[in-house]
Amino acid sequence: MDVVVFLHGIWMKSIVMQPMAVRFRKAGFQTHCFSYPSLQKTPEQNARLFSQYVQSLTADKIHFVAHSLGGIVLMHYFHLFDEIRPGRVVMLGSPIGGSSYAIKINKLPGIRRVLGGTVEQGLLGDIPVWASKRQLGMIAGNKSVGVGSLLGRSREANDGAVTVAETRIPELTDHIVMSVSHSGMLMSGDVASQAIHFLRNGYFLLKPS
Repeated sequence: MDVVVFLHGIWMKSIVMQPMAVRFRKAGFQTHCFSYPSLQKTPEQNARLFSQYVQSLTADKIHFVAHSLGGIVLMHYFHLFDEIRPGRVVMLGSPIGGSSYAIKINKLPGIRRVLGGTVEQGLLGDIPVWASKRQLGMIAGNKSVGVGSLLGRSREANDGAVTVAETRIPELTDHIVMSVSHSGMLMSGDVASQAIHFLRNGYFLLKPS
Protein backbone atom coordinates (compact mmCIF):
# COMPACT_ATOMS: atom_id res chain seq x y z
CA MET A 1 0.00 0.00 0.00
CA ASP A 2 1.36 3.41 -0.99
CA VAL A 3 1.97 5.90 1.81
CA VAL A 4 1.04 9.59 1.64
CA VAL A 5 2.44 12.13 4.11
CA PHE A 6 0.51 15.40 4.51
CA LEU A 7 1.99 18.74 5.58
CA HIS A 8 -0.16 21.66 6.75
CA GLY A 9 0.36 25.38 6.23
CA ILE A 10 1.10 28.42 8.40
CA TRP A 11 -0.73 28.89 11.74
CA MET A 12 -2.15 25.37 11.46
CA LYS A 13 -1.68 21.88 12.89
CA SER A 14 -1.93 18.50 11.23
CA ILE A 15 -5.61 18.13 12.09
CA VAL A 16 -6.55 20.45 9.21
CA MET A 17 -5.25 17.83 6.77
CA GLN A 18 -7.42 15.05 8.20
CA PRO A 19 -10.48 15.61 5.97
CA MET A 20 -8.31 15.19 2.88
CA ALA A 21 -6.44 12.28 4.45
CA VAL A 22 -9.77 10.48 4.92
CA ARG A 23 -10.46 10.77 1.18
CA PHE A 24 -7.04 9.35 0.41
CA ARG A 25 -7.56 6.42 2.76
CA LYS A 26 -10.84 5.63 1.03
CA ALA A 27 -8.88 5.62 -2.24
CA GLY A 28 -6.53 2.97 -0.86
CA PHE A 29 -3.60 4.99 0.50
CA GLN A 30 -2.05 4.75 3.94
CA THR A 31 -1.83 8.28 5.35
CA HIS A 32 0.27 10.19 7.87
CA CYS A 33 -0.20 13.85 8.86
CA PHE A 34 2.93 15.62 10.08
CA SER A 35 2.61 18.55 12.48
CA TYR A 36 5.36 21.15 12.79
CA PRO A 37 5.81 24.53 14.55
CA SER A 38 5.21 26.80 11.57
CA LEU A 39 6.00 30.07 13.37
CA GLN A 40 8.58 29.04 15.95
CA LYS A 41 11.02 27.60 13.41
CA THR A 42 12.15 28.48 9.90
CA PRO A 43 11.13 26.34 6.91
CA GLU A 44 14.62 24.87 6.83
CA GLN A 45 14.50 23.94 10.50
CA ASN A 46 11.09 22.35 10.00
CA ALA A 47 12.44 20.45 7.01
CA ARG A 48 15.07 18.93 9.29
CA LEU A 49 12.37 17.91 11.77
CA PHE A 50 10.40 16.47 8.88
CA SER A 51 13.40 14.44 7.76
CA GLN A 52 13.52 12.69 11.12
CA TYR A 53 9.84 11.87 10.79
CA VAL A 54 10.16 10.52 7.24
CA GLN A 55 13.11 8.35 8.25
CA SER A 56 10.90 6.69 10.86
CA LEU A 57 8.48 5.46 8.18
CA THR A 58 9.10 1.95 6.89
CA ALA A 59 7.27 2.33 3.56
CA ASP A 60 9.02 1.45 0.29
CA LYS A 61 7.20 4.25 -1.57
CA ILE A 62 6.24 7.63 -0.08
CA HIS A 63 4.16 10.37 -1.67
CA PHE A 64 3.82 13.88 -0.25
CA VAL A 65 0.89 16.33 -0.25
CA ALA A 66 1.60 19.79 1.14
CA HIS A 67 -0.63 22.81 1.64
CA SER A 68 0.64 26.38 1.46
CA LEU A 69 3.77 26.81 3.64
CA GLY A 70 4.08 23.03 3.78
CA GLY A 71 5.19 23.13 0.15
CA ILE A 72 8.03 25.49 1.05
CA VAL A 73 9.08 23.12 3.83
CA LEU A 74 9.19 20.37 1.20
CA MET A 75 11.36 22.55 -1.08
CA HIS A 76 13.87 22.78 1.76
CA TYR A 77 13.53 19.09 2.57
CA PHE A 78 14.42 17.90 -0.92
CA HIS A 79 17.17 20.52 -1.13
CA LEU A 80 18.80 19.16 2.03
CA PHE A 81 18.10 15.45 1.87
CA ASP A 82 18.22 12.71 -0.74
CA GLU A 83 15.01 10.76 -0.28
CA ILE A 84 15.75 7.68 -2.38
CA ARG A 85 12.37 6.01 -1.97
CA PRO A 86 10.10 6.61 -4.99
CA GLY A 87 6.93 8.67 -4.94
CA ARG A 88 5.31 11.85 -6.23
CA VAL A 89 4.54 15.26 -4.73
CA VAL A 90 1.43 17.44 -4.89
CA MET A 91 1.41 20.98 -3.51
CA LEU A 92 -1.80 22.88 -2.79
CA GLY A 93 -1.62 26.66 -3.10
CA SER A 94 2.03 26.77 -2.06
CA PRO A 95 3.70 30.16 -2.79
CA ILE A 96 6.98 28.62 -3.89
CA GLY A 97 7.66 31.79 -5.84
CA GLY A 98 7.32 33.89 -2.67
CA SER A 99 4.20 35.52 -1.22
CA SER A 100 3.21 39.10 -2.08
CA TYR A 101 0.75 39.11 0.82
CA ALA A 102 3.50 38.08 3.24
CA ILE A 103 5.69 40.88 1.91
CA LYS A 104 2.89 43.36 2.65
CA ILE A 105 2.39 41.97 6.17
CA ASN A 106 6.14 42.08 6.85
CA LYS A 107 6.11 45.83 6.18
CA LEU A 108 3.50 46.49 8.86
CA PRO A 109 5.08 47.23 12.28
CA GLY A 110 3.52 45.25 15.09
CA ILE A 111 1.81 42.85 12.73
CA ARG A 112 4.71 41.21 10.94
CA ARG A 113 5.39 39.09 14.03
CA VAL A 114 2.48 36.88 12.92
CA LEU A 115 4.79 35.49 10.22
CA GLY A 116 7.36 34.25 12.73
CA GLY A 117 10.15 32.14 11.27
CA THR A 118 8.41 31.74 7.92
CA VAL A 119 10.13 34.84 6.53
CA GLU A 120 13.58 33.23 6.38
CA GLN A 121 13.97 31.60 2.97
CA GLY A 122 10.24 31.17 2.98
CA LEU A 123 7.23 33.37 2.38
CA LEU A 124 9.35 36.41 1.47
CA GLY A 125 11.23 34.49 -1.23
CA ASP A 126 14.76 33.11 -1.59
CA ILE A 127 13.35 29.57 -1.51
CA PRO A 128 15.65 26.73 -2.60
CA VAL A 129 15.12 25.41 -6.10
CA TRP A 130 13.34 22.09 -6.59
CA ALA A 131 16.21 19.63 -6.21
CA SER A 132 14.36 16.35 -6.63
CA LYS A 133 13.74 14.12 -9.65
CA ARG A 134 10.28 13.36 -8.30
CA GLN A 135 7.30 14.47 -10.35
CA LEU A 136 5.82 17.61 -8.82
CA GLY A 137 2.24 18.78 -9.33
CA MET A 138 0.67 22.03 -8.17
CA ILE A 139 -3.00 22.81 -7.62
CA ALA A 140 -3.71 26.54 -7.41
CA GLY A 141 -7.00 28.23 -6.54
CA ASN A 142 -8.64 31.27 -8.09
CA LYS A 143 -11.51 31.84 -5.65
CA SER A 144 -10.40 35.03 -3.91
CA VAL A 145 -11.76 34.51 -0.41
CA GLY A 146 -9.49 34.80 2.63
CA VAL A 147 -7.20 36.92 4.77
CA GLY A 148 -5.49 38.38 1.73
CA SER A 149 -8.57 40.46 0.96
CA LEU A 150 -7.93 42.43 4.17
CA LEU A 151 -4.70 43.69 2.62
CA GLY A 152 -6.35 44.85 -0.57
CA ARG A 153 -7.47 42.88 -3.59
CA SER A 154 -4.80 41.67 -5.96
CA ARG A 155 -5.23 42.31 -9.66
CA GLU A 156 -3.84 38.85 -10.29
CA ALA A 157 -5.84 35.65 -10.02
CA ASN A 158 -5.56 34.37 -6.46
CA ASP A 159 -7.12 32.07 -3.87
CA GLY A 160 -7.47 34.74 -1.20
CA ALA A 161 -3.96 34.25 0.13
CA VAL A 162 -1.68 33.20 -2.75
CA THR A 163 -1.70 34.34 -6.37
CA VAL A 164 -1.71 31.75 -9.12
CA ALA A 165 1.58 33.19 -10.42
CA GLU A 166 3.25 32.54 -7.06
CA THR A 167 2.54 28.81 -7.39
CA ARG A 168 4.50 28.43 -10.61
CA ILE A 169 8.10 27.33 -11.09
CA PRO A 170 9.69 25.84 -14.23
CA GLU A 171 10.34 22.50 -12.52
CA LEU A 172 6.63 21.66 -12.13
CA THR A 173 5.50 18.50 -13.91
CA ASP A 174 1.90 19.73 -14.06
CA HIS A 175 -0.09 22.74 -12.86
CA ILE A 176 -3.84 23.29 -12.70
CA VAL A 177 -6.09 26.07 -11.44
CA MET A 178 -9.36 25.20 -9.70
CA SER A 179 -12.26 27.28 -8.41
CA VAL A 180 -11.36 26.98 -4.73
CA SER A 181 -10.06 29.27 -2.01
CA HIS A 182 -6.82 28.82 -0.12
CA SER A 183 -8.36 27.05 2.85
CA GLY A 184 -11.35 25.69 0.93
CA MET A 185 -9.15 23.44 -1.18
CA LEU A 186 -8.51 21.30 1.90
CA MET A 187 -12.19 20.38 2.08
CA SER A 188 -12.74 19.94 -1.65
CA GLY A 189 -13.45 16.46 -2.96
CA ASP A 190 -12.53 17.61 -6.47
CA VAL A 191 -9.12 18.81 -5.28
CA ALA A 192 -8.51 15.52 -3.50
CA SER A 193 -9.49 13.59 -6.63
CA GLN A 194 -7.06 15.60 -8.75
CA ALA A 195 -4.26 15.06 -6.21
CA ILE A 196 -4.96 11.32 -6.04
CA HIS A 197 -4.89 11.09 -9.83
CA PHE A 198 -1.52 12.85 -9.95
CA LEU A 199 0.01 10.56 -7.33
CA ARG A 200 -1.12 7.55 -9.31
CA ASN A 201 -0.34 8.77 -12.82
CA GLY A 202 2.01 11.77 -12.75
CA TYR A 203 -0.49 14.22 -14.26
CA PHE A 204 -3.81 15.85 -13.40
CA LEU A 205 -7.16 15.05 -14.99
CA LEU A 206 -7.71 18.68 -15.88
CA LYS A 207 -5.81 20.30 -18.70
CA PRO A 208 -2.59 21.98 -17.47
CA SER A 209 -2.94 25.71 -16.92
